Amino acid sequence: MAAVDTGAPRSDQKGKKKKKRRLSIHIDMTPMVDVIMLLLTFFMLTTVFSRPQAMELNLPPDFKTKVEVAESALLTLRVTNDFKIYWSMGSDPKLQRIEFSDLRRFLIERKNANPKLITLIKIDRDATYNNMVDLIDEVNLAEINRFSLAPMTADDKKLLAKVAG
Repeated sequence: MAAVDTGAPRSDQKGKKKKKRRLSIHIDMTPMVDVIMLLLTFFMLTTVFSRPQAMELNLPPDFKTKVEVAESALLTLRVTNDFKIYWSMGSDPKLQRIEFSDLRRFLIERKNANPKLITLIKIDRDATYNNMVDLIDEVNLAEINRFSLAPMTADDKKLLAKVAG
């Protein structure tokens, strides 16, 4: 593995003053490379690779495509900019207010009543991003896998104004 040159005098130098020979060291690097490769392989195989956390989105192939949904399976949640939540089933214009703390229990009840429930979440553009994330988290915790996000339209705002006023 390692060799040391001792610098023994050569036989052709008789009677002359001996020069000090420098000791040269030769180190064989092969075992060290083997150990490094073993360690590298060990760490690569034992490291847990974390998956990036992402949400799978199913988007329609074209914006002009219309998806038909049964009205009895559609739950619409409308969220105002001050985080007041109103809900309605199907195309029923009657809106009912629900508190955020009661939302998960309400969603679980609705999902148990209708397993094919689709939730449409309409959020005011002035609402905070945090409100939208909180609402999506509640939908996920209620194990509702089919939901859609949409901006609140002027008609929705008029409907909310009638309920609030």
